[in-house]
Amino acid sequence: MTKNKPVGFFSRLAPATQHSWSGFKAAYKHEMAFRQEVLLFLVTTPLAIWLANGFVEFVLLMSAIVVIFIAELLNSAIEAVVDRIGVERHELSGRAKDLGSAAVFVALCYFILVWTYKIYTLV
Repeated sequence: MTKNKPVGFFSRLAPATQHSWSGFKAAYKHEMAFRQEVLLFLVTTPLAIWLANGFVEFVLLMSAIVVIFIAELLNSAIEAVVDRIGVERHELSGRAKDLGSAAVFVALCYFILVWTYKIYTLV
């Protein structure tokens, strides 16, 4: 009988970080929407620093972009799995892709709401 080496937090941190980085690279390489959202992030981050009245407001403005990233990454994962399963059309495959797309849409609406409110309060 062999002893299993205990797997702790720190022994899993490097591989988990590697997998996450691979996911970011894959999203950037294969997903046009993700590249557009990275551009949005690059434009709005300095703007958020300039517009925010304190750290909490900055975090709120940036959370709108982070939510878009999360939704887009999950949507891309759903699409990759559905496409891997088969190319034929199936009602559940279409529903899964539509639900992922709806999540991205909700995230974009949240972004618009937060940033519109901030811009409106400046006027």
